[in-house]
Amino acid sequence: MKPVIAITPGEPAGIGPDLAIITAQKNFNCNRVYFADPEMLTQRAQALGININIEVIQSAAHIPEHLENTMYVVAVKLANTVTPGVLDKANAQYVLQCIREAVESQQSKQTHALMTGPIHKGVINEAGINFSGHTEYLADLSSGTPVMMLAAEAEKLRVALVTTHLPLSQVSAAINKDNLQQVLTILNNDLKQKYGIENPHILVCGLNPHAGENGHMGMEEIEIITPVLDGLRRQGLSLEGPLPADTLFTPKYLRTADAVLAMYHDQGLPVLKHVGFGHAINITLGLSITRTSVDHGTALDLAATSNVDTGSYIAALKTAIHLANNQAITSAI
Repeated sequence: MKPVIAITPGEPAGIGPDLAIITAQKNFNCNRVYFADPEMLTQRAQALGININIEVIQSAAHIPEHLENTMYVVAVKLANTVTPGVLDKANAQYVLQCIREAVESQQSKQTHALMTGPIHKGVINEAGINFSGHTEYLADLSSGTPVMMLAAEAEKLRVALVTTHLPLSQVSAAINKDNLQQVLTILNNDLKQKYGIENPHILVCGLNPHAGENGHMGMEEIEIITPVLDGLRRQGLSLEGPLPADTLFTPKYLRTADAVLAMYHDQGLPVLKHVGFGHAINITLGLSITRTSVDHGTALDLAATSNVDTGSYIAALKTAIHLANNQAITSAI
């Protein structure tokens, strides 16, 4: 059976609906169900000059075999009519409701993976909702501990993070033995279970320049990172590090690696986005659901213009299909 992928287009004033409509015309080896306002999708399709069938279904359980040029939509109602490119905080709850219903569809096994479009954190917070991010919100809706990993699969580069959206001044204090061990364990397990890699080889960045240079540039490598790596190696994990981040991202190391673990956001992601910009994606590990996402923002200035790059969206969808199929194989064993 083809996997069923739940799709949330994200912020309705941004390019998420555009990407959903444009790629709905393409065939993929899956069935797709969109959680969105069908009237908004109809209006956006008209603005883009795209003729597409939008069929409302009661739930993802009622999706028929996918037909060409058709979007099957579980209707979620907007509060206000959308003007492309113009944020409206009245629609913040709509964005979150789409995500909630899509997650519930996977939890009830109506869908097999979730692919999310870009959302706008600022307008959600302006609506009076305490919202720290997509990944954290998904963690609240499902069980598990989230680990953010970005991937440029064409270059076979995957970069996971110990800390995510923290000011640099708070990073060191946020890294301790417990959370480092937890992140590495989740990364190793999900590379096995979701990607089907039998014995993942993971490169681990040091926190400090030159990986601390034997304590002369910081003690985190000696006091925290190395003891955790040594303990996990004794449990059978294939780990290399801590390595200086300025030399880790070179062919000498990367050619043997299944993933890299960076200590903080801007240690690993600039390299990932440099090699994979336009087709890199975000995968959330450690949760009871399977979720992929584009690696870019809402691009409000491009909404309804047809001037959008679908590379990351298509890569995220293909990875969602791949992970859903791997999960089905793993469950059957």
